[in-house]
Amino acid sequence: MRQNIPLRLHVPEPSGRPGHATDFSYLRLAAAGAARKPPVDTSAIDTTDMAYTLVRVLDDDGNATGPWAQAIAPELLRKGLQSMIKTRIFDARMLIAQRQKKMSFYMQSLGEEAIGTAQVMALSKGDMCFPSYRQQNLLIAQDVPLFDMMCQLFSNDRDRLKGRQLPVMYSVRDAGFFSISGNLATQFVQAVGWAMASAIKGDTKIASAWIGDGATAAADFQTALTFAHVYQAPVILNVINNQWAISSFQALAGGESTTFAARGVGSGIASLRVDGNDFLAVYAASQWAVERARGNLGPTLIEWVTYRAGPHSTSDDPSKYRPADDWARFPLGDPIDRLKRHLIGIGAWSEEEQHSTQKAYEAEVIAAQKQAESHGTLATGQTSSVASMFEDVYKDMPWHLRRQRQQLGV
Repeated sequence: MRQNIPLRLHVPEPSGRPGHATDFSYLRLAAAGAARKPPVDTSAIDTTDMAYTLVRVLDDDGNATGPWAQAIAPELLRKGLQSMIKTRIFDARMLIAQRQKKMSFYMQSLGEEAIGTAQVMALSKGDMCFPSYRQQNLLIAQDVPLFDMMCQLFSNDRDRLKGRQLPVMYSVRDAGFFSISGNLATQFVQAVGWAMASAIKGDTKIASAWIGDGATAAADFQTALTFAHVYQAPVILNVINNQWAISSFQALAGGESTTFAARGVGSGIASLRVDGNDFLAVYAASQWAVERARGNLGPTLIEWVTYRAGPHSTSDDPSKYRPADDWARFPLGDPIDRLKRHLIGIGAWSEEEQHSTQKAYEAEVIAAQKQAESHGTLATGQTSSVASMFEDVYKDMPWHLRRQRQQLGV
């Protein structure tokens, strides 16, 4: 007769905590160049192995290797490196500005700069990105004025969104940057719907959506995958697995015994698992997914393996839940250093140019910040006009709103 064994609830735990170095073997890393490259018209089921390996191009010495390595113009790689450097400088300055109470909070993309920068270079004008709150690199790589971005952060009188969005939640239609939503998983649903609309119209534009590993636990994630699969929506579904969703390890969202890319295969979607700190791998995988979407071959889900080097936001203290030196020990390294090493290796960059570029962008960011702060910050109290709250709600302002506005004296 079978004995009754008491049931136990399994709660996933990270392999590292403060005071205990992380064992990163759970990442299931593969050697650079080891992953095969399926044909662009492959079926979802044929990408099963791709969901469990890791697409990598750059080896430890900065050399491009394997089937995903391709001829990329050095000027494009230089532009990618420059955009990542500028993004990191921008983030550092805005983090200080938040500590000076010039904005309510800020979110860096530290350690994740390659993912958005490389993919936006594979997309075309008119495509629409539905980003998370760490994709400021999508804007910076397209040379969106830093002044405009800073005014949104400061919610001042030059904020094009009139103070109606939280800091870092940009919205720039001309740059294909859809409004950011704090409840992040909705970006997947909206991107799939936008892509379906593009197909219905017979357009040539595709969509790209971005969420973190934590947001895959939301119901919207699976809903989006179902619609993308059923209607073969021309969309790229990016899951940024940066290991931590606020203070929750990625395993709590389902990444312990499988991968997030595997969920795409299970939903009938071609899926890849890619080194998100390898600019060349990001660009190659993005091009592959873009070609599939643009060629009516269906959606692609990509899990980008990376690491959130900084806090979740300025309201977070990661030293409470992970080792302080985790990023320095992360086996996939720093995306900027890796691309720099590659460019120096092919003779398209130098340490001197790295230094001069750093200095030039520091000066550019400081100048833009001074200009933006002259229009007000949270610290000065010179923010968007109160009158703007009455605008853009009705085509013709009703009497009761006119009266309220008069009572406020605005």
